[in-house]
Amino acid sequence: MMTRSKIKWLALGGLALSFLSLLVHMFLANTSVDLVQYSVMTQFIEDLNIDVVGKQGIRSKRLWEKVKPLEVLQPYANPRSKYPVPVEQGTGFIYAKIFGEFEKIRSSICDLVAISRLLNATLVIPEIQDSTNSKGISSEFKSFSYLYNEEQFITSLKNDIIIVKNLPQKLKEARKRKEFPTFKPKKLASPDYYIREVLPELKKSKVIGLVIMDGNCLQHSLSSKWAEYQRLRCRVAFHALQFRPEILSLAHLMVKRLRASGQPYLAYHPGLVRESLARQGCAELFQDVHSELIQYRRAQMIKQKIIRDELNVDSYIRKVNGSCPLMPEEVGLLFRAMGYPPTTRIYLAGSETFGGQRVMIPLRAMYTNVVDRSNLCNKYELNKLFGNESPLPSNSFKPTPKKTSKELMKEWDKAGPRPRPLPPPPDRPIYQHEKEGWYGWVAEKDSEPDPSPIDLRDKAHRLLWDALDYVVSVEADAFFPGFNNDGSGLPDFSSLVMGHRLYELASARTYRPDRKFLGNLFNSTQDHLYFPKRSWILAARKHLNDSLGEEGLERQSIQSKPMSFLSHPIPECSCTISRTGGNNACPKWIEASLFKSRLQESTTVNENEQPDDDETDEQQTDFEDESKTNDPPSLEEDVEMNPDD
Repeated sequence: MMTRSKIKWLALGGLALSFLSLLVHMFLANTSVDLVQYSVMTQFIEDLNIDVVGKQGIRSKRLWEKVKPLEVLQPYANPRSKYPVPVEQGTGFIYAKIFGEFEKIRSSICDLVAISRLLNATLVIPEIQDSTNSKGISSEFKSFSYLYNEEQFITSLKNDIIIVKNLPQKLKEARKRKEFPTFKPKKLASPDYYIREVLPELKKSKVIGLVIMDGNCLQHSLSSKWAEYQRLRCRVAFHALQFRPEILSLAHLMVKRLRASGQPYLAYHPGLVRESLARQGCAELFQDVHSELIQYRRAQMIKQKIIRDELNVDSYIRKVNGSCPLMPEEVGLLFRAMGYPPTTRIYLAGSETFGGQRVMIPLRAMYTNVVDRSNLCNKYELNKLFGNESPLPSNSFKPTPKKTSKELMKEWDKAGPRPRPLPPPPDRPIYQHEKEGWYGWVAEKDSEPDPSPIDLRDKAHRLLWDALDYVVSVEADAFFPGFNNDGSGLPDFSSLVMGHRLYELASARTYRPDRKFLGNLFNSTQDHLYFPKRSWILAARKHLNDSLGEEGLERQSIQSKPMSFLSHPIPECSCTISRTGGNNACPKWIEASLFKSRLQESTTVNENEQPDDDETDEQQTDFEDESKTNDPPSLEEDVEMNPDD
C-alpha cells in the first residue's frame, strides 16, 4: 500500500511540475516576442579575406582607402572679410514655420539664418511643422528641440545672428491675434527680394512671419559678393545644427556596432521615395499596386501643375536617360564589379524605401551583411528617442457588425409569401488590411485619404530615423547614393550627405555615379546581367573610381550645386593646402593641425600593422591578376563576379 501511495504522490508531483513548466514557457514566449523581432545584430559574417581580426588584405584595403588627390581640400567656413558682430537693437524679429521632410527642414534652417543676417533681424527658434502637427507627441520636446539641440544652435551662431527661443510676451499675444504680416517667399528668392519686399515691412511692424515650403526660400547659387552668406550656411549646417544628445548617442552606438572588430562599412541610400518616382515617371520599375500609387501621385502633381508632362511615359527610356534611380539589384552588381566581398557590411539608410523589403531581396541575396536601424538597435533603444508619448488608438478599423439570429428571423418573416427564392449568399468577409492604408482607397476611391493621427505621428518618427541615418551615413567609410539630384530642384537626403562628407573630409570615399552612363551600361548587358563580360566590369569599375575624384566633383558641381548649395559647398567653405600659397590657401594653423594628425595616424599604423611577406606576395599576385588576358571566366568565378578573374 505504501509503495502505491508513493507512486501516486510522485505522479502528482510530476504533473504539477509539468504544468508549472508550461506556464513559465508561455510567460517567456509572451514577454520576449518584441525582443525577438527587434534583436540587436552584434555578430557579422566575417570576410574570408581577413587573416586576423581587424587585418585585411591589400586588395580589400584599396576599396576603403582615402582619395589622395582630394586630401588637399580642408574644411574652412570662417569669415574671411570684415564681418561685424550682430547688435541687439536690430530691425526686428523673424519667426518661421517650416514644412517638409528632413532634408528640406535642414536646408530651410540654413537659409533662414542667412536671411536673418541679411536683414539684421533677431531670429526666433523656427517651428518644424512635421513635429508640431503630430498627435500625442511627447511634451518634453518643442518642435525644434525634437530634432536639434537648441542651446548648441544659439551658442554656435552668437557671432552671426541673435537667436531667441520665444517672442516677448506682448509680441506673442499680438501674433496670436494675427497682427503681424506673414510672407510665403517665392521659390529660390534672391537676396534683393528680401531687401526690397520684406525689410520695409519688418522695419514697420518690428515682427514678421515666414512660411517656408520645401527648403527653397533663398537662391542656392549666389554671386561672389554674397560669399560670406554661403559660408554662414556652412557654419549652420555643419557646426550649429547638432542633433539632440539622445539621437547622437544612439547614432554613434550604431556606428560602433557596425565597426565591431575593426571592420569598415559602406552606407547606401536607395532614394526610393514615392514623390521623386512620381515626378520622374518611374512607375514601371515596380509591380502591382506600387505602380498604381506612383501613377496616382503623378496625376495629382500634373493636376496641381507641379510638373508639366504626360501621365503615361516609358519608365525604361527615362531610366536610360538617368532620370530614375539605380535599383538595389543594380547597386549590388556594381559593388560586385568594384570587388566588395559578399560579406561587406552595408548600412541601408532612409526612413522610406518605396516598395518595401521586396525590392531589397536581390541586394540581400548578394550581400549577407545588409543591415538597417532595426537590426542595429532594439525596440527599447529606438523608443527612448520618442519620450513619453500619449497613447493613440492602434486600430481604427470597425468591421461591419454581424446580424443576430433574431434579426435574421425577422427579415425572413417579412420576406413575403412562400414559396420564396433562396436567400442570397453571405457577403465576402471584409479583412482589416483591405480597409487600412492604401489597400483600401487605391481600388475604391479616387482621392487619397487624409492622414490619420497615427500617420502624423509616424511622419514625426521618420524625422528621427533620418537623423540617425544621416549621422551613420556621414561617418561611413564609403557612401553610395541610389538617387541623388533627382531633378526636382529640391534638396534630397543623399545630396546633403555627400555635401557634408565633402566638407568634413573630402578624401573620404563618396561615390558620385552618373546614372545616365550606368543606365546605358546596364542596358548593354541586359541579357547577361549576372554574367557580364570582363570589359563591362572594367568599364563599371573605372567609372565609379573616377567618380570618387575630380571628375565626380566637377559633375556634382554642375548638376547638384544649382539645386542645393549644401550638396557642394566648395570652394566657398574650403581651403587648399598648397606650398605655393594662393587665394584659397589654408591658414597655417590648419596645416599644423593636419600635420599633427597625420603623424599620429602613421605612428598608430606602424605599431598595429607590421608589413610581412604575405602581404607583399598578395600585392604581387593582385597585380598579376590585373594583367591577365580576356580568358573566358568559369561559372564558379562568375557567381562571385570576381573583377580580377
